[in-house]
Parts: sequence; structure tokens; C-alpha cells
Amino acid sequence: MNKKSSKALSIQISLSGLSFCILNNKNNSVDFLKSVVFPKKQTPFTVLEQLKTVLNTNTIFEQAFDEVLLIHENELSSIVPKPLFDENNTADYLKFNAKILNTDFIAFDDLSDHNSVVVFVPYVNINNYIFDRFGEFVYKHAASILIKTILDQEIGSNNTCVYIHVGNDHFEIIAVKNGQLLLYNTFEYQSKEDFIYYILFTLEQLQLDPETVQIKLLGNVQKGDELYDIAYKYVRHVEVVENLLKCKFESKLQIDERHNNFLILNSFS
Repeated sequence: MNKKSSKALSIQISLSGLSFCILNNKNNSVDFLKSVVFPKKQTPFTVLEQLKTVLNTNTIFEQAFDEVLLIHENELSSIVPKPLFDENNTADYLKFNAKILNTDFIAFDDLSDHNSVVVFVPYVNINNYIFDRFGEFVYKHAASILIKTILDQEIGSNNTCVYIHVGNDHFEIIAVKNGQLLLYNTFEYQSKEDFIYYILFTLEQLQLDPETVQIKLLGNVQKGDELYDIAYKYVRHVEVVENLLKCKFESKLQIDERHNNFLILNSFS
């Protein structure tokens, strides 16, 4: 007989690192949270070996899970307004802003509540391994989770706000006006100067005034660090969002762990 475990597992995959989160659905609390940062970017093949190592050396992954979600975090994605989306043309949505191969498998997430579709290239070798390891699972692109989380937060808003989700070597910008998505884009950065350049360039393109627009920082950033300081130097209204999370935490989880794992912690539906 199949026994319900009331546990959900979420795994976030990128070429720069891995994250793992286990949620106890009985009390909506986080039982386990772990991140692995690679010293340099890997290939999908070496990432798979790293993933196998983590899963095979930690007994917590041997338990049964009611739900398993795999999150693909890469630049091989594009967001398309749903009225313009055609499933037969998925490659066309990607080829102008991402390098794809004719052999690449292309998937998409339907953000039906927000009238958008995220088209992306998943890491098929990792999908295959997760299926062999856990059986049936769901996979999504990181952009889908991030966009949905923010637009859900902005429902009914009459303001213009720019959210910036910071990773170790890249960041996403999500601009929202009156609860509607204005722009989503991702940028790689190596310095704080790169960081502020792309922010100011985006504001200029959207004709948003740095003196009046609200900037909200998420992810791997805290008040007082160099990314926050340079953003605050050039933009008047900058805020680090402390909590958009609905789940509860064990006391041993540090606040920076919650910041750094914003995306995976918001992946549970």
C-alpha cells in the first residue's frame, strides 16, 4: 500500500550550483534546506554528477515524497504573452536571445493566472535522472516561479515597482506596473558596477525615474552589502524584501539562508 508522507521535495538546478528544500505539508514548515555553490560554472554533465553525489550521500533523500519538483535555472528562456503563444513555434521564441541547438528539447510553463507563457530549454539528462530516482515529478523554469510569486504579490497594486532577484553571478529584473508585468530579463554580473549599470539601463529603457521608482531587492543581497549600497547610491527608494514566504522555518535556519534561497522556498504551490 502506498503511504502518504506529507513531504514535498524541491530541487533547483543551475550551472553555478544546486539547492534542495523539503517541506512538511502537515504544518507547512521547512524540514531541510541546503545549497551547494560551485567554484566555477559547470556543464550539464558535471552538474548531474554533483547532483548524484548529494542525493546519494544524504539519507534524508531516501524517504518517500508526495511531490517532487525540479527547477531549471538558466538563461535559455523567454516569456511570451499568452495571446501570441503558439506551441508549434517554441524555438522561434528562444532563438533571438539564446543559443539553442536543433536537437534541444523545448518545454514551456503556462502562467495562466497572469496571461503569460515561459518557454525554456530544460536539462534533459537531469530530468531523466530525477525520473529514474523518484518516479513521476514536475519540472519548471525558475523564471516561472519568480514571476508568479511577484505578480501574485502585486495583484491589485496601483504602483510601479521593480523587483531585482540577486543570484551569485546573475540577477533577474521584474518590472511591474498596476499589477501587470512590464518586463522580465536576466543579466550576468561580475562586479557591483555591472549590477548598477544594468539596473539603470533598464530604468532608462522603461522611462522610469530613479528618483521616484521603487526598487525591491530579493535573494542573495542584504542591507549594507556592496550591491545594496550601490543601488541606494543611484536610486532613491531601495528596499530589501524581508519576507514574501508563506512557509514556516525551524529556528536553526538563519535569515540569510531564507534570503539566498528565496526562489526555491517559493516553489511549493
